Amino acid sequence: MSFKWLKQYMPRSLYGRAALILVLPVVTLQLVVSVIFIQRHFDDVTQQMSRELARATNLALSLSNSQVDALKQLDLEISVVDESVVPAEDIRRWYDFTGVVVIRELNRKIPGLQRVALPDDGVVELYIRRDDTLFLVETSRGRVSATNPHQLLVNMVFFGVLMTLIAFLYLRNQLRPITRLATAAEAFGRGRHEVYSPSGAVEVRAAGSAFVDMRARIERHIEQRTMMLSGVSHDLRTPITRLRLGLSLLEEEDRAPLEQDVEEMQLLIDSFLDFARGDAQDAETELVDPFMLVTDIVQDAQRTGQDVEIAELEGDGEVRLRPRPMRRAVENLVGNARRYGSCCRVSVFLSAKALRIRVEDDGPGIPAEERERAMRPFVRLDPARNQDRGSGVGLGLAIAADIARAHGGVLRLGESAELGGLRADIVIGL
Repeated sequence: MSFKWLKQYMPRSLYGRAALILVLPVVTLQLVVSVIFIQRHFDDVTQQMSRELARATNLALSLSNSQVDALKQLDLEISVVDESVVPAEDIRRWYDFTGVVVIRELNRKIPGLQRVALPDDGVVELYIRRDDTLFLVETSRGRVSATNPHQLLVNMVFFGVLMTLIAFLYLRNQLRPITRLATAAEAFGRGRHEVYSPSGAVEVRAAGSAFVDMRARIERHIEQRTMMLSGVSHDLRTPITRLRLGLSLLEEEDRAPLEQDVEEMQLLIDSFLDFARGDAQDAETELVDPFMLVTDIVQDAQRTGQDVEIAELEGDGEVRLRPRPMRRAVENLVGNARRYGSCCRVSVFLSAKALRIRVEDDGPGIPAEERERAMRPFVRLDPARNQDRGSGVGLGLAIAADIARAHGGVLRLGESAELGGLRADIVIGL
């Protein structure tokens, strides 16, 4: 049997689900006790007491006036009344559930009973016809039902709420280490380092210790990679500089193609270092106006003669970003659009939950089955892209995707509905 339909009604947080697991048995237990104990117990007691009142009433109405002493011992007030005072129907308050049992039992056991009135918790009024006489029999409500039956309900609800509250506080204290671990893991995924020390139950401490060790290994790996790349950068730039000096001594005709090869080599090294350096993880986050950031990038592109325009700016506010890496990511997408298309449109959408920066072009686009592979490093989709506009090294989309992930977001590729080319979205959850 599938319970998938039930998932949409379940709490999404661990605290909410644990609270549901805690509260549901308590409420169920209280309902079961109410139905089984209160219903059966008080109904049985009410039935017995109502039968005793019916016997006493029948006995009292059968006694003669000479048996006054016996009538007093029955503790009943009997009077003769007019037909006009008889209510049109039995009277009871809507929440008086024991009154249903009282009325039912008295009607069964008292012949000639016309109406039963239970106006309050203090009195029971019985209108009984015997021969041509209408009698009003009055007695206390305590003779037909147990007094204060609600006390059990009040005590049960009070102590149930009290113990549930205590359990909530304990549960919250036990779940706090898990929340701290989730916060630290989310911050590390977004490139921030938050102070965290394992605490809580043994299992939570084990998970926290594993996370701390994993974070330390990753940070150590990033640091070693950065140091290695710094050395590689220095070692490669030195021979390239010597090559340029050597080429400057050649004739113009021989120097031009070789200098172009050196420039492409330099571009390849710079692109590789930009991708592998991972400075999106190291940069500090700042409150940035994404609309101003994108506007500056578009204006810089327009000053160089590129056909780039802002399509839409929707929303208002600032977002905590790493401005330099984010600028590089958007510039890579804009440059990629200009390389393979004739025009480019950029739009920004900011809501309370997410930031989306969209870059669209009118180029050939990327087939749906190739989009995931296109975001891998050093992948060039030659059949799908126009190489007449210059060669690339296959790192533009990879760098943008890496920067988006460093911000806790994602880079999504699709087809532009308006321009027909590639649509690249950087989506960051807030």
